[in-house]
Amino acid sequence: MEDRLVIFDTTLRDGEQAPGIALTPDEKVVIAHQLAKLKVDVMEAGFAASSPGDFEAVSKIAAGVRGPVIASLARAHPDDIDKAYDALKVADAFRIHVFMSTSRIHMEKMLRMTPEEVLKASIEGVTRARRYTDDVEFSPQDATRTDHDFLIEVCKAAVAAGATTINIPDTVGYATPTDFVDLMKTMFREVKGDRDDVTMSVHCHNDLGLAVANSLSSIAAGARQIEGAINGIGERAGNTSIEEIIMAIKTRQDVFGVEIGADTTQITDTSRLVSRLTGYPVQYNKAVVGRNAFAHESGIHQHGVLRDKQTYEIMDAASVGQTAAQIILGKHSGRAGFADALSKLEISLEDDAFARAFEKFKQLADRKVQIGEDEIRAIVDEESDHFVGDVVLVGLHVSGGNDVTPTATATLNIGGTEHRFTGEGDGMVHAAFAAIRSGFGSDARLVDYRVVPVTSGADAMAEINVVIRIDEITYSGRALNTDVVEGSAEAFVEALNKSRA
Repeated sequence: MEDRLVIFDTTLRDGEQAPGIALTPDEKVVIAHQLAKLKVDVMEAGFAASSPGDFEAVSKIAAGVRGPVIASLARAHPDDIDKAYDALKVADAFRIHVFMSTSRIHMEKMLRMTPEEVLKASIEGVTRARRYTDDVEFSPQDATRTDHDFLIEVCKAAVAAGATTINIPDTVGYATPTDFVDLMKTMFREVKGDRDDVTMSVHCHNDLGLAVANSLSSIAAGARQIEGAINGIGERAGNTSIEEIIMAIKTRQDVFGVEIGADTTQITDTSRLVSRLTGYPVQYNKAVVGRNAFAHESGIHQHGVLRDKQTYEIMDAASVGQTAAQIILGKHSGRAGFADALSKLEISLEDDAFARAFEKFKQLADRKVQIGEDEIRAIVDEESDHFVGDVVLVGLHVSGGNDVTPTATATLNIGGTEHRFTGEGDGMVHAAFAAIRSGFGSDARLVDYRVVPVTSGADAMAEINVVIRIDEITYSGRALNTDVVEGSAEAFVEALNKSRA
């Protein structure tokens, strides 16, 4: 029988908990469809009871995404579990993931509960979830800092109550591979034993940079599910990087000896989509999906790779959806050249989307000497996702500096008529936001602002991401520009337009 490892993706739940990420339900659905193309086995769509937005996202994904098992997190609390079921019930296959903190510090300082109360709540939570489905996962939060005897007791009780997956979370990234393997061997022996109906799982965080190492080490100890997120996003230093797990297992079958069902050619597209919609950049030297993952600058390396790629590459770039193509365009390029570049990147656009992307390309090409593949992809991504509202930024003029208070004048087209609005601020971006906020008549608060370089150099192109909050509801906006102030204004206008939709 095939020895299969289950890939449990939590990009849309634990990944989205990373500070500054504010995905809309529709954006979550877009990512969910791409995760289905990647063929993850289980997709944790969210924490249905945590907010109306998360409930909506889980419900939409359960209704519209096919392939993976759809899961929702739930505290060991009746209301959480009931809401998880209500959101998941339309899915072809679903899982309720119940968790309860079990470490002494969590029980005493956070839950204010005794071990006996935690044990009782865990049993009741799993029992309630089993009323709705026979696919129930139980996680003892902060397991690696939990007394081992108590951890075994709680997990055995969860299995007796009907849990079919027992997940051991290294919630604060405390473990090292050696002690994690020892813990997993103990849990496998004491909790799973010879039961074929129970799967042991791991969920590792990256506080010490050991999430992937701990996760992979657990396979030898009997784990047959690994949880993580695309690009390793998540709380604090993040989660296990799912793409690294997939490629480590594919590349080193001689070591791990387990099968996975993921379509590796979808990895890069998934990584880029998650990065774009979350606003979290992928570091250039990130394993598997980084911009430099298959790049060679050293003369010795170039010489070797030109003779045989295997001299310095243990993976084929095409196997993860990466490409070595370098497409260079400039301000003198026309529609035919732009269309050819898109064709080589296997990007197809409808006439209107092509026209908008080409117009953006020409605007940026006037400011840059060359535009390469990364910039072309960024242009297409921005135009395809751009939210068209009823207010358009026509022009922006900013001035000030040194001892002069920065001021901005924003020209906005509102309902077909142009109006000018002015504002002051601590800097030029702040002043631009003040002018635009005046034009919208909004008291929106800026809660996150990030400038992510798409390329390097003096004429670098940047993606600007803003997140605003109005009446406790967040809205995000994105823009692509070589001028950070202008791009910031465009992103701010998009976020405000979303609030009016």
